[in-house]
Amino acid sequence: MYTSDVQIRVRYAETDQMGYVYHGNYAAYFEVARTEAFRQLGIRYKDLEADGVGMPVGEIRTRFRRPARYDDLLTVRLLLRQPAEGSRILFEYEIYNEAQTLLTEGHTLMVFVSTATGRPVPIPADIQGKLAPFFTDEEIVGPVIPPVQKRPDDAPAPATFGK
Repeated sequence: MYTSDVQIRVRYAETDQMGYVYHGNYAAYFEVARTEAFRQLGIRYKDLEADGVGMPVGEIRTRFRRPARYDDLLTVRLLLRQPAEGSRILFEYEIYNEAQTLLTEGHTLMVFVSTATGRPVPIPADIQGKLAPFFTDEEIVGPVIPPVQKRPDDAPAPATFGK
C-alpha cells in the first residue's frame, strides 16, 4: 500500500454561507493530493500528457462526516490500497483537521486514456514500475474495485455539523 499526505489551508473563498468548505472544492483537494503523490513518486502529469496519455476521472465519491471551515489546516491523505490494473487506478482519500478528526472520505477511479483517441490505454510501464514496490505479490491480483458503500446508518448524526 502506498500513502501520501499533503496539507491544504482552507481559504475563505472555498467556504459557503454556512462557513463550511463548499462540497465542490473537495474534488480539487483530491486532485492536489493525487498530483503531489505522483510527484513524490517521480511521476509528472505534465510528462504523461506530453506522451499522449491523460487520466480523466471515471468515478468520484465523497462522504462528508464533519465540516471543514475557513482557515482549517487540512491533511489530505491519499491511499493506494490496490495496485493499478489494466487502464485503471483507484485513489482513496481521507481528510483530517488539525485535531486529527476524520472529516471527509472519498475516492476517485482514474482511467488512463490516449489523448488522441480518448480510448483507454494500458498503464504506462514506468508508472507500474514506480508503484510496484509498494505492493506484495498477493495484492497484485485485479480487478481494481472501489470500496464498498457503507450502510446509511453509518452516517454522522446531524448534530455533528452544528457550530
